[in-house]
Formats: sequence, structure tokens, C-alpha cells
Amino acid sequence: MTTLSDKLELPLSGRTVLVTGANGGLGHEFVTQALKRGARKVYAAARTPKSWNDANVQPLPLDITSAEAVIRAVSMAPDVDLLINNAAIAPSSDSISGPEDELRRIFETNFFGSLRVANAFAPILAANGGGTLLNILSSAAWISMPTAYAASKAAFWSATNALRFELEGQGTQVVGLMVGMIDTPMAAGYDVPKSSPASVVSQAYEGVTTGALEVLADDLTRDLKSRLNTKAEEFYPWMHTQLRAFFAD
Repeated sequence: MTTLSDKLELPLSGRTVLVTGANGGLGHEFVTQALKRGARKVYAAARTPKSWNDANVQPLPLDITSAEAVIRAVSMAPDVDLLINNAAIAPSSDSISGPEDELRRIFETNFFGSLRVANAFAPILAANGGGTLLNILSSAAWISMPTAYAASKAAFWSATNALRFELEGQGTQVVGLMVGMIDTPMAAGYDVPKSSPASVVSQAYEGVTTGALEVLADDLTRDLKSRLNTKAEEFYPWMHTQLRAFFAD
């Protein structure tokens, strides 16, 4: 049985967390692990929030592609000190050469929407002691997958590094979570090795606790990061070989 003294020693004890995309597989795990790690309150944000049946979870309506919805969310969650930018889309028909309207839709969520949330809540984090911004990225940002999803995550990876400089003066910790395929509904159509949501979220929260700037949450991502200084003439042939093997039937 967890005692009060045990709870006070939990790594997120007393923190107020907001998770975007909380209805999804990874978002759900971020909410549940935040509670297990001692969070005082968790705002579970989604376009259509679900019921959590937990007094410490507050469902929050939030469409990150709507500036008005983000402003409303800020007014409803003024006590947040840990913001988890998790909401994203990855359409199964995604192609970098696809219709421009579809490319814009993906960027509007994965880049502009997530950046909108980060900028809107930055003053809230500052007012609550600086706090933490955790951006959920993807190792797809580092490889030439021919998708708008990969391009949008590459853009948001760059923005995450920029936000780290931008928010340094207010004492905000900015963490980028880099990971490959995760066993969630978003990746259900891919028959490839996947990390468990529990493992990814656990590593992310450990990074928040230890003051990490970047969390590499699987072996593929860690290996990929180690190769990023390889000459392009060597890196791209290697990467294309890996991608073909990874997505082979």
C-alpha cells in the first residue's frame, strides 16, 4: 500500500500536467503514468474529451488547430507546470508528393498546432516556476521517409530546439522525445517492431525528472542518432537500405 510519505517522494509529486492527444494510446499512457508518479492533477486534452472516472483527471476540450480553442484551454488550465505536446496525426495515405491540402492539414496539426500550444502555455509555465515542456517528436525527423508526417516532425524538432533557447530565460525545461514505431492505433497498419507505450512514457518522465534535454526511447533511435554525423554519401544509402528492410513484407 502506498503511504502519504511514499507519495510525497514520487518524481511528479505535486505537479500539474496537461497532455494533448490524451485519448490516443500514447496520450492515455502519459495520463495514467503521471498519476502513478504523483501528479496532483492531469488535464486530459482532446478534441472530444472522454470520461476518466478519476477525480485527479480533468477532461479538457482542445483542438490544437484552432487558435480560439487553445486560448480557451489556457484560461481553463492556469496551473499547468508540465505540458506534454503529444497530439499528432499520421494518415495512412500520407505522401510527400500528395495533395497540397493534405500536406497542409498534417503540418497544421503536427507543427503549427503543437507550436501554437507551446507558445500559448509558455507564460503559464513561467508563472508557475518555469516548468517543463515535453514535445513528442519522432526519429522520422532524422530520416528521409517520403511523408509529410516525417517532414512535420523534422520541423517540430527544429522548433523544439529553438524553444529551448527562447524559454531558457524563464527557467523552462524543454525536452524532445525521439522514438520510432510505438504499439498504438496510429501504427497499427505497420507490421514492424514497436516499442510499448509504457516503456516510451516511462523513459520520457525519467528524462523530465533528471533534467534531460532529449530522450531517445528505443534502440533504433539511439543507433540513428549516433550516425547523424556520417557523410551524406554514406548515410543515405545506409538509411535507404534500413528503411527497405524495416518496411519489407
